[in-house]
Amino acid sequence: MLVAAAVCPCPPLLVPDVAAGAAPELDAARAACTDALGVLAAARPGRLVVVGPVESAGPESYPEGTRGSFRGFGVDLDVRLGRDDGAPADQRLPYSLAVAAWLLGRTGWSDAPVEGLGVGDRLEPERCGRIGRDLASRAERVALLVMGDASACRTLKAPGYLDERAAPFDAEAARALGTADVAALTALDTGLARELKVSGRATWQVLAGAAEGADLGGSLLYEDAPYGVGYLVATWS
Repeated sequence: MLVAAAVCPCPPLLVPDVAAGAAPELDAARAACTDALGVLAAARPGRLVVVGPVESAGPESYPEGTRGSFRGFGVDLDVRLGRDDGAPADQRLPYSLAVAAWLLGRTGWSDAPVEGLGVGDRLEPERCGRIGRDLASRAERVALLVMGDASACRTLKAPGYLDERAAPFDAEAARALGTADVAALTALDTGLARELKVSGRATWQVLAGAAEGADLGGSLLYEDAPYGVGYLVATWS
């Protein structure tokens, strides 16, 4: 059963070594992520599942101990998902889960075993919901760390340029995540999310499926759009 969830953005820029001189610009987002992970730890889960967007169709599982790297950004920084549990050496974390691994390492997570799940952004809401329900049934007390960004079309300099539909979409996503509105998350428009380059749509809908019947309350800890990309941090408990 799902007992808690944290929702965090997943840009590699969240890692100070990657952001370099621009690192202070996301200090507030990092602090909110730290607070969100504290809510997960306080729930004392028996298992933590990190769910992140991937470019492949997914879902793809990543066992505890899977390693990731930010060397593709010119940074000599490696991370590991949870404890070193003998994960396959040839399997590497996608960037969304590498950012999650960095967050967990930064806060010294040791409260429960960890596993990762990559979810493709083309998965239909119904499939995402089924995945979430399956995750919630894997242990008596399950927590989710849900990675994903809102739209990338908030300003003229955003990766997806300015789209007037982006701000309303992000506002509704923020409201739904901040109030643990399962129905609203499930109803997010898949096509519009893709047009607005929303990486978190599928992972948020996995969360919605996992939370069915859990009667959790939500709290929005951070909402902003630096670099024209919507970043949201929320907790469910």
